[in-house]
Parts: sequence; C-alpha cells; structure tokens
Amino acid sequence: MSNSSDRLPLAGVTVIAVEQYGAGPFGTMLLADLGAEVIKIENPHAGGDVGRHVGPYYFSKLDSHFYQSFNRNKRSLTLDLKQPEGIKIFHELVRNADAVLDNLRGDLPEKLGLTYKHLSGVNPKIVCAHLSAYGREGERRSWPGYDYLMQAEAGYLSVTGEPNGPPTRMGLSIVDLMSGLMASFSLVSGILGARASGRGMDLDVSLFDTALHNLCYLATWYLNEGHVQRREPRSSHPSLTPSQLYRTKDGWLFVMCNKEKFWPIFAEMIGRPDLANDERFANFAARLKHREELTRLLDEALSARTSAEWCETLGGHVPVAPVYDVGEALENPFVTTGGRLADFERPEGGAPVRMLAGPIQVDGRRTPTRAAPPMGFDTDSILKRLGFSTDDISALRQKGVI
Repeated sequence: MSNSSDRLPLAGVTVIAVEQYGAGPFGTMLLADLGAEVIKIENPHAGGDVGRHVGPYYFSKLDSHFYQSFNRNKRSLTLDLKQPEGIKIFHELVRNADAVLDNLRGDLPEKLGLTYKHLSGVNPKIVCAHLSAYGREGERRSWPGYDYLMQAEAGYLSVTGEPNGPPTRMGLSIVDLMSGLMASFSLVSGILGARASGRGMDLDVSLFDTALHNLCYLATWYLNEGHVQRREPRSSHPSLTPSQLYRTKDGWLFVMCNKEKFWPIFAEMIGRPDLANDERFANFAARLKHREELTRLLDEALSARTSAEWCETLGGHVPVAPVYDVGEALENPFVTTGGRLADFERPEGGAPVRMLAGPIQVDGRRTPTRAAPPMGFDTDSILKRLGFSTDDISALRQKGVI
C-alpha cells in the first residue's frame, strides 16, 4: 500500500508502546496493521521484550517465533526509562505522539511517569492507555497476573470440557488476545475524543475485567435467574440443539442449527427427514429435553460418511465445520488460497517470516506485511528525527541510555 489511494485508516497516528509479552503487543500490532506508527520501547539492559526469549522456536537470538507473532509492522527503539536522559527522550516522543500504551503491572505506570497526570504537561492531547492484570486501583494493583489465572477465576474452566472431566482452560490465550483488542479499541476511541476536545485522558483495561466481561449472557443468566452454567457434553450449546459435536465415519463434525429453519434442512440432507416431524424434536425446547436420544440418532446417521464428505454435502446449506488440529487448520485450502497467510519481509533483510496475515482488509486488500524488527533497529532513525546528531546518539549508547 504505497500511494494515496491505498492510505491506511490509522496513517498519521503515532503510538508509543511500553509493552512486553502478549496482550499489549497484540493490541498495538493491530494498530500497526492499520497504519499507525507504533514505536516499541525496549529495555536495552534486559534483552528487550521478554517475548523475544519465549521458545521453543527461534529464528535467531532475541528473535523467537513467539515475538514475531505479536510485533509485525512495528518499530523498535531501545530506551532506559529509569535514566533521566531516557525520560527526556521519552517526553520528546510523547510531544508529537497521539497515545502511549503500557501493559505493565498496575502500580508501575504511576511510578514510571506514564500517566496523563505526568505527561499532559508535555502534550495535553496525549492518550494514556494502561493494560494491566487487575487494574491500577484497589488491593490487586501490584499483583502480577496472566491469562490462565483469569480464565480460572472468571469461571471459564468450569464451562470448558466434558461434564465429568477436570476443569479445563481454553486452548488459546484468549484473555490476552481479547484484552489487547480491548486496549486498542479504547486507545483509538481516546484519540478520537482527544482530537475533538483537545484534552487527553487515562484509559484502563485489565485482563481480569476483560475476562469477566466475556461471561456476557452467562453472567446475565446468573445475576437475574441464579443459573450457574456448567459444562455441557460434546461442547454443546447450553440451550440450542443440534449445536454440538457429532461422530462421523472418520472423526467429528460440528453442527450448529442455531435457527429453527436449519433443522428440517439438516434432517433431510442426512437422510432422516422423519426426525424433523418427530414431536420429540419439533423445536428447540423439545430437542433439548431429548438431546441425549437425538445425539445417538445423529451419530448413527452421520457415521455413514466422513467429515469431509459431510462438509461437501452440507456446506452452505447448514452451518457445519470439520474439527481440525492446528496443522490441518493452516493447510485448509480456504486458508492457503484466500490470502490468509503471508510472507513478512524483514526490515533488516534475510529470509521472510511466514505468518498469518492481518485479519482486517482495507478496501479489499490485506494490511502490510513487515516482520517485527530486531531489538533497537529503529533507534538511530527515530532519534535523528527528534534532532539528535550521530555524536549525540553515540554518547547516549555509551551511557546505556539506548
């Protein structure tokens, strides 16, 4: 995307990211995909973002597969925020930025001077987005915290897995990913507000609050009816059926007849039109009451063919999906031929990084494919833009500021 007609929606927005690991970097990566200049601050004395050290797979030292997955399309600046000269440089960055995002422990933004109170004198329009484990207020503000802990405390493990199995977490770090998305959404909203009012603000997102908010309708059921949702067999929907896993000749098929109109179509297409007229299965309430028997009958019918054969027959008519492992999911022709994978070119040169393309399309086109930079790759160019000379930069490097 190089000419004016290809302009990305966040072009001209600058975000300073004091971030590490997963949630914060995921959120700012989405901003970078959409054209924001994301300047990632990395500690020169700690090996940069801890994500650079997360294995088991590495392209090279300080360049893990994990790190690349969270930091495409960004710029990297090494800077020691505990040194006075580092703070001065940081303030110069803030002066012309739209926002600062940090994903530090809740008590640290205040200590490091990353709040609106500290930065409004430098730039009154600056938006300060804080992503922490439990928030910046209250008894847990100094607690460290991670995704799986949030899943446990917010009830996720109690509704995941089979009814007679142990509590089970979701296989992905969904709270980290959702919190990053929530932080980026709040940050863009804050920028819009600041541009309209001339005044920035603090915005707070926490892993815990995001995890709790994702309970959504299950929370409403409990708060108004006292209903405590438990694990359902075959990963089924708690009130709609057929909406669960069913056995096929060679594995499993997920079927979701979440509208009544799909049920008779499904019954007809699997060769059991009689089921649609059976009073035991006449509507959602009846099918839920007789779900165990319906599961047995549908397993019997679907076991006559393979999952692929059923997907070919039912796809586009009834909501169905095959059950893949990660490798099969990525080798799916719908993925491989649909532009959903891309080679990300390294800013320093060398072999590209093969990764998932960004999930958002702009005017029908995928977002940029620039791999995550080496630690400090953009330090000199950013400092020169701020007015520092080559000698100045050399002196800062000798002092360990950058």
